[in-house]
Amino acid sequence: MKVNSKILVCYNAPVSVFSIYNGKPNIDEFTNNDLSENGFINEISQIKNNLSGFFTEVKAIPIDRNVEHTIDSINEYNPDIIFNFVESVEGIASYEFCMAGLYQLLGYNFTGNLPATLGNCLNKSRTKYILASFGISTPKSTTLKPFQQLSKNNFSLNFPVILKLLKEDASIGISELSVVEDINSLEKHLNFLWDTYNQEVIVEEYISGRELNAAVLGDNVLPISEINFDGLPDNLPKIVTYEGKWIEKSVYYQHTKPVCPAKLNKDLKHKIEKTALLAFEAMGCRDYARIDFRIDKNGNPFVIEVNPNPDISTDSGFARASASAGIPYPELLKRIADFALTRENNDSQNRAS
Repeated sequence: MKVNSKILVCYNAPVSVFSIYNGKPNIDEFTNNDLSENGFINEISQIKNNLSGFFTEVKAIPIDRNVEHTIDSINEYNPDIIFNFVESVEGIASYEFCMAGLYQLLGYNFTGNLPATLGNCLNKSRTKYILASFGISTPKSTTLKPFQQLSKNNFSLNFPVILKLLKEDASIGISELSVVEDINSLEKHLNFLWDTYNQEVIVEEYISGRELNAAVLGDNVLPISEINFDGLPDNLPKIVTYEGKWIEKSVYYQHTKPVCPAKLNKDLKHKIEKTALLAFEAMGCRDYARIDFRIDKNGNPFVIEVNPNPDISTDSGFARASASAGIPYPELLKRIADFALTRENNDSQNRAS
């Protein structure tokens, strides 16, 4: 029997704002469009259909920078909750938290994470400071402003290092060129990133060990996933690149396969689960998030990313972990919606009392 509730699915209309997305100085039909956004459009119909199996009314609207139209559309439908899939607005990732703030101002409960969490987690440097205050290990790093002068005298990290855009997600700008072995290579790739993306870059000491992902749903850690780099050519660093996530014909896509559940000894599994829940709490996450780890040669886990409102499309790592836990995809969507509906029902009771 369906629940008598109106669900509004909000998602970002795909817009490309960079000339290159894969972090390499070559342009083709795949790299000058944001495939991380385009691919999700194909999921919307299936998401609506799955949610329609549980709730009486489900509608989806794309979000752009026409705020007045967005407000009118939301208020006209007057949903019980908003299922928030907005990760950027017209390609600008920093507007993600603004949309969550808009839902709050309009008085609607919504799925996933609050504005402060979305904003803090988007800034990788800020995330590190918060995690460190909770005693959570992350790789040593430094953040560099565009065209900041660099030399052996003012750079103290140990090579190799990995370069990431400070305020982007979906692995935008990450390629095999992101891992560098010396100061000259670092300066060359920094200048390319600054020229192409015009934003700060965070440089981290590169941990060459295993890469694990912990999906957190509510207060539970789902089965842990591992990225299997078997078959990746020896000259390529074992990292998750933009091509590895989104471009099926690429070498990285073909040789970065997730395995869930990962084969872990009891001690490492316990460390990952404990740290994932602590990071979830430290960053103020709610409903669902994904915590990414690298494991050093001594078996110590380092958090490299906290992803609030991660990709939960049908072929995502989160959906794979959910399935491994015995939660089918439609049920995963329902559980996330139920978190917000529970908040809405509690708020309604408080208003009535």
